[in-house]
Amino acid sequence: MFGFGDAWVFLAYALTLGSAALCVAYGIVNWNKPREDQSEELKEEAEWETRDPDLNEGGSR
Repeated sequence: MFGFGDAWVFLAYALTLGSAALCVAYGIVNWNKPREDQSEELKEEAEWETRDPDLNEGGSR
């Protein structure tokens, strides 16, 4: 079968290539899709930055 010694070896190669193709397709589909909780997370970070005393001092440690 295509020069492979065993059908299981061919199956392993086929599944490896198939899973790689599925990973690439998933990445292309979801490339610029924003996360659902991204805006909420940005608001929380902004609030945290205003309340953190180490950031408000302006100095380095």
